[in-house]
Amino acid sequence: MGAGRWEATPPGCPEWRRPCSWAGRVSLLQDRTGPEGGRAASPSSMEAPGCPSVSREGRQEESGPGRPAARSLLCLYLLGFMDLFGVSMIVPLLNLHMKSLGASPSTAGVVGSFYGALQLFSSTIVGCWSDVSGRKHSLLVCILFSALGYFLLGLSTSIILVAIARIPVGIFKHTLSISRALLSDLVSERERPLIIGQFNAASSMGFILGPVVGGYLTELEGGFYLMSFICFSIFILNAGLVWISPWSEANLGCAKKGLQNSNTQMQMVAEKAKCQRQVYPAPTEPPPSPSPCAQATSILRNTKTLVFSEMWDIFLVRLLMSVAVMLYHSNFVLAIEERFEVKPKVTGYLISYCSALGALAGFALGPVTRLYKQDTYAILLHSSMLTSGLLLLYSTTLSIWGVVLASTLLAFSTAIGRTCITDLQLAVGGSQASGTLIGVGQSVTAIGRVVTPLLSGIAQEFSPRGPPGLGAALAFVAVLVMAANRRRYGAKVKRN
Repeated sequence: MGAGRWEATPPGCPEWRRPCSWAGRVSLLQDRTGPEGGRAASPSSMEAPGCPSVSREGRQEESGPGRPAARSLLCLYLLGFMDLFGVSMIVPLLNLHMKSLGASPSTAGVVGSFYGALQLFSSTIVGCWSDVSGRKHSLLVCILFSALGYFLLGLSTSIILVAIARIPVGIFKHTLSISRALLSDLVSERERPLIIGQFNAASSMGFILGPVVGGYLTELEGGFYLMSFICFSIFILNAGLVWISPWSEANLGCAKKGLQNSNTQMQMVAEKAKCQRQVYPAPTEPPPSPSPCAQATSILRNTKTLVFSEMWDIFLVRLLMSVAVMLYHSNFVLAIEERFEVKPKVTGYLISYCSALGALAGFALGPVTRLYKQDTYAILLHSSMLTSGLLLLYSTTLSIWGVVLASTLLAFSTAIGRTCITDLQLAVGGSQASGTLIGVGQSVTAIGRVVTPLLSGIAQEFSPRGPPGLGAALAFVAVLVMAANRRRYGAKVKRN
């Protein structure tokens, strides 16, 4: 057998499948058994040259100098910061702009609910689409269509045009969700809570600075239209950042979940099977791969089964905690003014202070996860208990300093809880369709956005303390649900 035959082996095949000379076989046997004749390495540990290794969970384990992980994370952090920086300039002043166009409060509420309804139905679909078509492609499309929406908002001179401008934003403004799914692809499961927490912290910094810049620009002539075009420019810059980003679908290919074969198979298995077919071609043509539409339908069907049969309690906890926190924010300015006669300007400083603390909480996740020995479920349970107690304190306190104390600790507990519930979804639901799972979670949160104004309005009919008090009760129910299912989920989310 000539050496040329062995050199003709298709590139990218794992070494354990590649033919070799007798001397090469002896060397390969030594590599597999070890110099002392120990146990042979499993074939799954023999990876193709130039392809990152993949762990059992399907995670990419990059090695060697010049790996793109650090640059990829920095790009995503910058993306999250610029995203919320641009949006937070617009959203706080949107109702004021609609009022200047002659819209009544009810009409402005309908436009806001219309945006929430679009988010509710599009979150899961866009997340599933990112699993099928790839993170970079879907993220780029979502950014460009969101930019289109803010461009149209800058041209809006009537309430109808405002509603039209909110359509592309409501459907495609899932850039942060896809970014979190991309983060879960780039990092290991053990690092995921810390990295997502840092991403949330970077995004929150943009939310702190955006309203300040927006408040300054709105005092200018045509300030809202100027802010809209600035937001449009920011999203165009984000699109360019994604386009030149160091990650690519090729880099994620060996770590990408095996969605094309089944929801539990690894991409590495498919690559090895492909190499085997190249070395030993089958006499007949392989069956065609399923279409993207069929893949998306399969993912949605399996995700629906997963949500309603195994993860219903996790999404119920997410809904309850989301509504509880939204009730806390729903009448914060009005309640502080009525209860303690504090001016809105001082309340605004308190809100900015809490936002800054929430950003810092993302960097505290590292020590917290080490303290809890990577038990995300326990962190979420205890943070939910703390949130429930703090909401009760906020609703019953008789001093403004009690409000400051409760708000300070709530900034930490809610920020940590948001990160942990996302990580828990991925840990329990599996990493086969992280984009879909995150999309379902965003849909659940969107339900909370629709329900919260109604609950808040009913509770305020009784007392300004009503919304946070109701929030404390809902958070307590979430704690009971988690405590009842701790044995079922506690062992699943512990990292080695």
